Amino acid sequence: MEPTGKVSKTRAKAGKYLTFRLASEEYGLEILKVQEIIGMMSITKVPKMPSFIRGIINLRGKLIPVINMREKFALEAHADTEKTCIIVVQIAEKDSAITIGILVDEVSEVLDILQSNIEPPPSFGSNVDTNFILGIGKVGDKVEILLDIDKILTDMETHAVLAAASSTSSHAESA
Repeated sequence: MEPTGKVSKTRAKAGKYLTFRLASEEYGLEILKVQEIIGMMSITKVPKMPSFIRGIINLRGKLIPVINMREKFALEAHADTEKTCIIVVQIAEKDSAITIGILVDEVSEVLDILQSNIEPPPSFGSNVDTNFILGIGKVGDKVEILLDIDKILTDMETHAVLAAASSTSSHAESA
């Protein structure tokens, strides 16, 4: 019988992952969560939002909140480059899905990762939240941190993201 509190299984499943870079680290998202990848475009700042919310974009008439993943992961700020892009993803929110953009340094590739090459996330103690990490993928000599995009944001942060999109759309409608 397994001791309680000890997690020995990974939630990550074998399959295709879109990989991207933030600083010097590689991360992966389940490809089925990815709607599209777009180059940098004008991002409108929304007042009084948490610092990790870069703003919103107008993508073919739909307002989409954009999360700065460097800021969200407390990484050093970095100027946008020609490789900076936005990955548009669907995250689960209760009974529906929310479309958000995540700002990353660059998209790398799509990798097919076997279950035998995925390990559970390491335990950093009870004070460190790693719930958003599905697992650690080993591909050759590289390590890919596989993210659960549905758990990147806390409930409170998800409400802030929804507020960013709705406050701006209501201003646009009343203008």
